[in-house]
Amino acid sequence: MLRIDCPHCGPRDETEFVNGGEAHVARPAPDAIDDAGWAEYLFFHRNPRGLLREQWLHAYGCRRWFHTARDTASHEIVATYGLNEMPELPE
Repeated sequence: MLRIDCPHCGPRDETEFVNGGEAHVARPAPDAIDDAGWAEYLFFHRNPRGLLREQWLHAYGCRRWFHTARDTASHEIVATYGLNEMPELPE
């Protein structure tokens, strides 16, 4: 089980959280994209082996969104940070 350090509440078990997918993905404007582009935005995501920035919701805690930097191979969470932050991370 993962221990996720919520930036608002502190460390908690992963069962309190919901993964919201990759972070820092710009939502396309509805009038600037066709159906194929919209489908690509919704269903095709990066799935790297290594560091991935994700968004998480502390659903059974403070109910606030935040970002993590997680290694997808080891599941180690390198950093957690607020929505308006973008810390420098090691590659």
